[in-house]
Amino acid sequence: MKTLTVSVVTPDGPVMEDSFEMVSCKAEFGELGILPGHIPLVAPLSISAVRLKRGNDVERVAVSGGFLEVRPDKVTILAQSAETPTEIDVERAKESKTRAEQRLQTKQNDIDFQRAELALKRAMNRLDIAR
Repeated sequence: MKTLTVSVVTPDGPVMEDSFEMVSCKAEFGELGILPGHIPLVAPLSISAVRLKRGNDVERVAVSGGFLEVRPDKVTILAQSAETPTEIDVERAKESKTRAEQRLQTKQNDIDFQRAELALKRAMNRLDIAR
């Protein structure tokens, strides 16, 4: 079966590069499924899981935004942060989730609710990937 080379890169450096048969991810305008030979595309990514399929195996990577660049034979994901399930510190993610939930429940004016919501989404995404 044909494959795509998939590179996941963050400001800290490469996270992974390998060949996969399909890439599924959530762009800001909806879900994308990319197969070899896909037309060129650039799309902003949401805080979500990137699913990488090879045979019957599916690998997942947690990304917190960024961009997806698609070429017929290569997909590059430029993410603000990206973690594979083995890299995720579950306890830290749980603490982040709890902190963000507490901030959102607080009715104080000095709380940045948008920032707290994003922190909650990132923590929940990381916990989902780690399972």
